[in-house]
Amino acid sequence: MKIRLFFFICFIFLTIRVTAQDAAGLIRTIREKLEKINDYQADAEMKTNISFLRVPDAEVKVYFKKPDKIRISNEHGISLVPKESESISLYSLVAGKYQVIDAGYEELNGIPVHVVKLLPENENANLVLATLFIDSSRILILKAKITTRDNGTDEVELSYGKYAKASLPDKIVFSFNTQDYKLPKGVTFDYDDGTQKKNQGQDQKNQRGKIEISFHFYLVNAGLKDEVFR
Repeated sequence: MKIRLFFFICFIFLTIRVTAQDAAGLIRTIREKLEKINDYQADAEMKTNISFLRVPDAEVKVYFKKPDKIRISNEHGISLVPKESESISLYSLVAGKYQVIDAGYEELNGIPVHVVKLLPENENANLVLATLFIDSSRILILKAKITTRDNGTDEVELSYGKYAKASLPDKIVFSFNTQDYKLPKGVTFDYDDGTQKKNQGQDQKNQRGKIEISFHFYLVNAGLKDEVFR
């Protein structure tokens, strides 16, 4: 009986260890795929949904350069993006040093996903926790919940199509808390005074903002200059 119990405990231990290694290996494979992209520029449509702002849809250009340079440019106005806009690329997220925790399996929009949590090894890092929902059959991140010290928890959902082989999404939906959202200096938009919502008793502090970016075209590894991001 004791021998059976011993082997059972060993089996459970080895199963947990192998699963953890699989999760770490999955993150490593994603990082290796993303490392092949040194830079890109993309044409996209950006939709901004923030309850107290009226922001028109805009055609934008998105610029990225490894490891963490990113810029979204609207030639006909100013586009608003959350502070944690590096999540658009995901490279800077998975390129760090983390403790990888296997959180099992779930289903996301009908797709089986492997849930992996990342805890930064640096205790002073702004990132507190990242939870990734990964389509392990295609090695693609479909969703990320990112908790930081400064901005609380943001969520990013990604969908893929013709650029999936390069791990580049066709669409990103970025959801964030609007409580501490601030406009850039000198920028003004039409405001909704929120009177009707306040009369309905809604808590403004708990409202979420949403930004959708739909990509039309990518130009990858064209050798973007640093001046593009200044």
